[in-house]
Amino acid sequence: MDNTQGKIKFGAGAAPHKLKLIMLIVNRDKVEFYTDFLQDFEVNMQAVTMAHGTASTETLQLLGLEDTGKAVVLGVIREDRAAEALDALSHKFRTIRGGSGIAWTIPLTSTIGVALYRFLSNNRQGVGTKWNTPTK
Repeated sequence: MDNTQGKIKFGAGAAPHKLKLIMLIVNRDKVEFYTDFLQDFEVNMQAVTMAHGTASTETLQLLGLEDTGKAVVLGVIREDRAAEALDALSHKFRTIRGGSGIAWTIPLTSTIGVALYRFLSNNRQGVGTKWNTPTK
């Protein structure tokens, strides 16, 4: 591994962590809570987009609901933290008033660039050092 041209060193024989895309659909008024909550699981990059629920007005009135405003949260999480995050989110969805939602992950197969990978996997070791560059 040390003498191979064009290969990137990840340091002391450590295998890189696999990454997953974590996706949540939550009520708009709880999006800030959930984005902050995901940071506890080392989710460094998150994107939020606004969405609209599909329930009809009659169904909403029957259930005593008013707003169908939703938010979709996209983030990148290390595979070894994903199950823990999904379990914690499931608990929050059940226990927070108005905080229901749905969450799932999708495996990522590749990233472009070591620096981007290190940022997404919360691997700060070696950033700005010789480990960022291909070996000669």
